Amino acid sequence: MDIATSAVAKVAEYLVDPIIHPFTYCCTYNTNFEKLNNEVDKLKNARESVRYKVDDSRIKGDGIQHHVEKWMITVDKAINEVETLIADKENSNNRWLKGLCPNLKTRYQLSMKAESEANAIAGLLEKGRFDGVSFRTIPEETWLNSTQGFMHFESRTSTLKEILDALSNRNFNMIGVYGMGGIGKTTLVKEVGRQAKEYNLFEKVISAHVSRTPQIKEIQREIAEKLGLKIDEESETGRAGRLLERLKKETKILIILDDIWGSLGLEAIGIPLADDMGGCKVLLTARSHDVLSSKMDCQKNIFVDVLNAKEAWSLFEKMTGDCIENGELKSVATEIVKECAGLPIAILPVAKALKNKSSLYVWKDALRQLKNKSLLGAAYSSLELSYYHLEDEDLGGEELRKTFLLIGYSYIRNVKDLLYHGMGLGLFQNINTVDEARDRAHTLVDKLKNSCLLLGGWRSEWFSMHDVVRDVAISIASRDQHVFAVENEVVPLTSWPDKDVLKDCTAISLNNSNINELPQGFECPQLKYFRIHNDHSLKIPDNFFTGMTELRVLDFTRMHLLALPSSLGLLQNLQTLSLDYCELGDMAIIGDLKKLVILALRGSDMKELVGEIGQLTQLRLLIAPMLPTESYSPRCLIELIPIRRTIYW
Repeated sequence: MDIATSAVAKVAEYLVDPIIHPFTYCCTYNTNFEKLNNEVDKLKNARESVRYKVDDSRIKGDGIQHHVEKWMITVDKAINEVETLIADKENSNNRWLKGLCPNLKTRYQLSMKAESEANAIAGLLEKGRFDGVSFRTIPEETWLNSTQGFMHFESRTSTLKEILDALSNRNFNMIGVYGMGGIGKTTLVKEVGRQAKEYNLFEKVISAHVSRTPQIKEIQREIAEKLGLKIDEESETGRAGRLLERLKKETKILIILDDIWGSLGLEAIGIPLADDMGGCKVLLTARSHDVLSSKMDCQKNIFVDVLNAKEAWSLFEKMTGDCIENGELKSVATEIVKECAGLPIAILPVAKALKNKSSLYVWKDALRQLKNKSLLGAAYSSLELSYYHLEDEDLGGEELRKTFLLIGYSYIRNVKDLLYHGMGLGLFQNINTVDEARDRAHTLVDKLKNSCLLLGGWRSEWFSMHDVVRDVAISIASRDQHVFAVENEVVPLTSWPDKDVLKDCTAISLNNSNINELPQGFECPQLKYFRIHNDHSLKIPDNFFTGMTELRVLDFTRMHLLALPSSLGLLQNLQTLSLDYCELGDMAIIGDLKKLVILALRGSDMKELVGEIGQLTQLRLLIAPMLPTESYSPRCLIELIPIRRTIYW
């Protein structure tokens, strides 16, 4: 009996199922396609959600996970296939006998395909539930992929080879490069780093600028950022420990520390020197041999000399173009190159200023300004000459010159700060929006770089100014615009200018200031710009701003401002207020600054964004730290709605 039952079941499996199975697909034809459409809609929504996250990550400069990119390609292909299947459904012959009966064979095939595609799409939906779509990339320094700026002269090539040989020597872990200011040390060591990376001497090459007043935290931040390392510790020692731990894991890394002026403790920064257990090789640049040999204990120091006469002429000729082939100009050009004394920082700006100038009197005037000067005087004269020759058909030389001086005496180093300060001073002409001003700031910086008056930074929006160039800029600004600028650790501020000088002063800039108290009765009726970078507590008299009502830009950086002075409310012409990286308390007085256009509070320690900010009806740009929602008063949130598009967190 059991054998008979089994036999009947087997017969049914082979004879009945092949009939029932296709019939089932025919019956579920519409259901399967409805399910497929629903699954496709879900997949399209999921794809758009992932695509938004991917686009946002790319804008931020992050890399995209490989499996995410692969999923998106598979999804696009699957959606295309489904759309083809749906088109086949619409175009297929689904009925026969003159439309009286459905075409069962076609329906069976399409229904089965729809079910299969729906199941596949459901699987793709499940795989698309990503915890994250991106990863943080470590941007490589732009100069590592460019030879621009390096002069392939015999003297430079031989020096470069000497440095590379020293870096290849296992006995040397710290090498110094020295020469006078403006000789081209920075350009040379960058080319060393580029070739060292290209020839696999090192897996990583990173650089940091030290300057005359080294800021340990800034150096640590710069190195850590280029390593892709996040440092949360506030103390220098804690940051040094974290950096040391990371760098000891590197086996082939070169760190370039540019512009050393005195003793610099590598351990205090967190840089371990190379040994058999890992660590870094360090390449230093300085103006003094004693700094490298006595204060930094470099095992080998390499001198960079001025260009010889042939090299200097070749560089000048390359920069000025064909115009010096004119017999009269060539004789004057020869004298100009001689006055520049082989100093690239003198040759390049003069050559840029005279490029394609065909008038003999322009060249003779340039020569007269360079004559009878010492070497440093020649550099100063050449830089002043390039400043006075700043001109542009689109922007106008006056705007470029003012930008150059502002960067010089304000010590700003990026386009954002130039934007904030420049807008406050009304520097940018014929612009109507913040975006237009930002474009103009980028353009002006590029113009100054092309004129050899600014150096590039490790990212496109950053820049630096050579010390000699800055000295010239401050000298011109002091003489022509009555600017008072001091870098305190270089020229200690022992006393303020007398009252007569202050009455004519248009700008005051104190960089790395360690003064403890601002003076009473500060009468500066012409003052438009006031900046103090102070890492210490600074006492500000409550009536301090009463004598500077024309002020347009006020920048207090890294200060303890638990209570803003009441006289701040008198600054009715103030356009830009920057309180970056400050400890801030009561800020209600800000509501009185009715003409304020830019308010910057980057990195500041503050408990709340006060409602009085909502009274600033002219505000176009607010840069504030991210605060919890409850830290914004309701009135502040309501009032800020009109400028929301220009808030940058």
